[in-house]
Amino acid sequence: MLARVAARLADLAQRFVPDPFVIALGLTAATFALGWSTMPPPATGSGVAVLAAGWFQRFSSTETLAFTTQMALVLVAGSALARARLVRSLLARLADVPRGTAGAAALTALVALLASFLNWGFGLVVGALLAREIGARASAARRPLNYPLVATAGYVGLMVWHGGLSGSAPLKMAEAAPFGLATIPLSETTFSPLNLALGAGLLVFVPWLFARMAAAQGAAPRVWEVQSLVAGDAADAVDAEGTAPRRRALPLLLLLFVLALGALALGGLFAEAGVLRALSLNTVILMLMLGGLALFGSPQRYAAAFVSSVGEAGGILLQFPFYFGILGLLEASGLGVRLSGGTVDAARGLSALGFPLAWSFDMVTWLSAATVNLFVPSGGGQWAVQGPIVVHAAGELQLPAARAVMAFAYGDEWSNMLQPFWALPLLGITGLRARDILGYSLTVMLASGALFALAFALF
Repeated sequence: MLARVAARLADLAQRFVPDPFVIALGLTAATFALGWSTMPPPATGSGVAVLAAGWFQRFSSTETLAFTTQMALVLVAGSALARARLVRSLLARLADVPRGTAGAAALTALVALLASFLNWGFGLVVGALLAREIGARASAARRPLNYPLVATAGYVGLMVWHGGLSGSAPLKMAEAAPFGLATIPLSETTFSPLNLALGAGLLVFVPWLFARMAAAQGAAPRVWEVQSLVAGDAADAVDAEGTAPRRRALPLLLLLFVLALGALALGGLFAEAGVLRALSLNTVILMLMLGGLALFGSPQRYAAAFVSSVGEAGGILLQFPFYFGILGLLEASGLGVRLSGGTVDAARGLSALGFPLAWSFDMVTWLSAATVNLFVPSGGGQWAVQGPIVVHAAGELQLPAARAVMAFAYGDEWSNMLQPFWALPLLGITGLRARDILGYSLTVMLASGALFALAFALF
């Protein structure tokens, strides 16, 4: 029953939900109209001019450009790492293990979850490649498989990424005074008891759920025509060109020098500030790049893999400045403060019904972040818009800001199962359509909701 409802909703979304960039432009227009209609008259000039200036200030700020570049590099570096020969060889071996849809879906979900805890770009590509390779193995053996369900399992890492090492909100809050707010170390967010317990619970629950969905879909498996993608890559073409041994020596020496330099820099930073405090978007990017260079073992091969991954960052580069522009509109109109007050009022309303205030605020923040994510399909861009509001509301209620950050992170990642934007790379790799997977992903989203609410209550 739930799967049929989810499939119907996914079909409606495919017919009526516009392109994510159109949504970003629509949100800009809606925020402008709402801010202009509710803001008090400015001391000088017109309200339109004030809003336009606030929009442009955030749209073009150095912080906007830096954050946009950081998030694009996280995705590209993670994707390039997933294309390393060692990683692809491991995926091929894993694809030989399962023989039925239940085992294939559970294994793919587990791998995607673990990889996404490390890095969301890495997890997205690894999950998609494993699903594709499992489909190719089944196709070659003419073995029936519910390929869309396995592909959905490869996408499910996007439901845990914001609580992992590449989570943009915790990492951004660990930097110096983000958005003018106090710094929050990762020991209070990513490595908090709440996040570790919830992550462990999802690692068990989600693969089990996929196995159960496979068992309930007896008529769905069929023989799909799928070809392997992990047998070769752009980096392999570099090897095929051939390089004289003497011409390989200098690039290899330079690679070893950069690896040593990067390791020395990271070691000094971790020794000085501690591993948890030193982890940030910048250090994550450096570690991904160093890991990619080490695994590829050649600057030329790594560059080829990196370039082949760049296209996946196009949506980030295009849309992030507009998300920051929305933040400028919220600030210039004062709408952000008023929205914060609404969050506070909603939490107090739940508390008046007998629920604990902290749990009420967690739930309101989680659900509001999940809702906003449907229209702002980017955790980093959404944090730029909603982060200051969430932390301000927590301060007004005298609740820990770190909990507010994680409640936001959970809402953002949870509704990714309904948001098709980040599924685009996976769909390109697996050769499926969004409507093929959204029914299953929505089922996972609805079934896992109770786990998040329970975690808020227990920790």
